[in-house]
Amino acid sequence: MGLYQDRIKALTFDYPEVIPIGVSILPAAWIKHRDALQAIVDRHPLIFGHESRDRRDYDAVSGHYVAGRHVDAWGCVWENVAQGLDSIVKQHPVPTREDVHRLQPPEEDAGFPHGFMYLRLADLRGFEQIMMDFAEEPPELQMLLDIVLAYNLRQATKRLEALGDDDRIVYFGDDLGMQTSLPMSPRKWRKYLKPCFATIYQPFVDSGRFIYMHTDGHIVEIITDLVDCGVSVINPQVRANGLDALAQVCKGRVCVDLDLDRQMFPFGTPADIDAHVREAVETLGSPEGGLWLKAEVGPDVPLENVEAICQALETYRGYYS
Repeated sequence: MGLYQDRIKALTFDYPEVIPIGVSILPAAWIKHRDALQAIVDRHPLIFGHESRDRRDYDAVSGHYVAGRHVDAWGCVWENVAQGLDSIVKQHPVPTREDVHRLQPPEEDAGFPHGFMYLRLADLRGFEQIMMDFAEEPPELQMLLDIVLAYNLRQATKRLEALGDDDRIVYFGDDLGMQTSLPMSPRKWRKYLKPCFATIYQPFVDSGRFIYMHTDGHIVEIITDLVDCGVSVINPQVRANGLDALAQVCKGRVCVDLDLDRQMFPFGTPADIDAHVREAVETLGSPEGGLWLKAEVGPDVPLENVEAICQALETYRGYYS
């Protein structure tokens, strides 16, 4: 059975043959480790497939991972001082509430980049300003939400039209949490943001697709709400939420693509990594499914730990086989 079918079986709790696994490698890690990292990839075709080193350009970087300044479709100015790592927004095009009244959505159809709803609000206004908006609830908050939502619904229509019959899982990403909490109360999130995500996802759900949502940070209080919005696979960070809390909220209810502890990977030992992956499988896994596993590798992860991540994923993917 192919990996894609195992993912479908896992998210529908239909007894996958193995736990679906994946490893993503940041461009900065390729720039730093080069052939040594490629050698690890070559040893683990179960994870990476059969990729030829002859086709690898270790210095290939695109989008916001290129060092320098970038301006997106909304006029947000991104800056990056490290080639191969991601940018952050340094200039916000809607710094005052008065500016909201003049804001026009882009004519360009930029699709759904990472941070298409909540983070888009923060990118437009700035984090402190959008937090004040959520606290004080001025009319400009709803105006801003309506503008961004309308643009996203236009992108949803175009994306849905472009999907093929085999595109059963549709991927979205928006970081809704911080390290130890939501940036606002769950009540405020449900009042203002839950209706937006539900409206965006509804056409895809109605078409029989499964919604996959990546979201960094502490989000455990609103996972049930995201399921209400149509999410079938949630991609949370383990450290920000905790294995036990994720199991309590998610196990048997929604599939978890667990973002393994990338804050531990640079500092732990290979034995720590093996124990971490095993604990994740024992806590969140079941023969019925409901669990995928994902690891992200940055330039700060030692090569022996990259190898340990791959070995642990390959070992425990068959835990229930």
